[in-house]
Amino acid sequence: MDETPRDEEQDAREQLYPHDGEEQAAPETVEYADEAPPAPDAPGKYDPSEEVPDNIVDQTREGEHPYHWHSGLKRDHGSTDAVEFIDVQKAFGRNVILNGLNLGIPEGQISMILGPSGTGKSVCIKHMVGLLYPDSGDVLVHGESVPTMADDDLFEMRKKFGVLFQDGALFGSMNLYDNVAFPLRQHTDKGEDEIGEIVNRRLKEVGLGGAHDKMPNELSGGMRKRAGFARALVLDPQIVLFDEPDSGLDPVRTALLCELIQEIHEENGGAYVVITHDIMSARRVADFISVLWKGRIVESGPAHELFNSDNQFVSQFLSGEAQGPLGME
Repeated sequence: MDETPRDEEQDAREQLYPHDGEEQAAPETVEYADEAPPAPDAPGKYDPSEEVPDNIVDQTREGEHPYHWHSGLKRDHGSTDAVEFIDVQKAFGRNVILNGLNLGIPEGQISMILGPSGTGKSVCIKHMVGLLYPDSGDVLVHGESVPTMADDDLFEMRKKFGVLFQDGALFGSMNLYDNVAFPLRQHTDKGEDEIGEIVNRRLKEVGLGGAHDKMPNELSGGMRKRAGFARALVLDPQIVLFDEPDSGLDPVRTALLCELIQEIHEENGGAYVVITHDIMSARRVADFISVLWKGRIVESGPAHELFNSDNQFVSQFLSGEAQGPLGME
């Protein structure tokens, strides 16, 4: 088989995830000496005597403990966890990205991981599918530890996932039909008639039923997103990951994409995980929200509860206010 699609896929991944293969040194940490104000009285609250990595201290206002607003409160989502992070630590060189992350992604719901830029949201996705392993801690998919899986088991586990990358990550040398058919040809023994039936159905679901022969460079940004969504669905995944699907879209097309995500989730079920900055998208589609900051969950729970949270950071972030714990640090 022609190796060009594989090379293009690798290029797309490297652009999205530039840290693959880098040597990872142990992070430097410092003891935060200033006295911190009282923490929220909730499970998982910060330890004022904790040693905190330099790069996380640098993001913190003078006189405030870096994890002052991290209550760690995990409200009940009424389901089991499809994916679970347990005390996950991950650093690239001296830059600590995940610092004791505890996170559950509920089965059967649309979850959103929200947080400021550079706080580790996309790194979470890479851990879920085994493209990155934690320095310590564990990541479970349907109760099975991803870091301890043998290669064959990891390959099978990845078939549970569909992934929509930021710009669709379509292969430039393939038309739309072949792009969407690619996972079926690579990972199944289905014949072309059955593949054609699946591809046509998924393309119709995302409103691209008449665009089979178009090349990626002939598609608008919104069409590329929808094509990537169709490709993410062809293997009937149990978990679908969206890495900033609204990036680069205007407000109307963002709203239409959110509607599409809701409609297809209602039809197919499963655990959908959306990484985004867009608060309006969260209001439209999220069943469950986790707010990530400084490599840990500030608070998580059903969307309607988080939009009414008493936590000042959560309230500020979900309302987009300038005043609050989050500044330009």
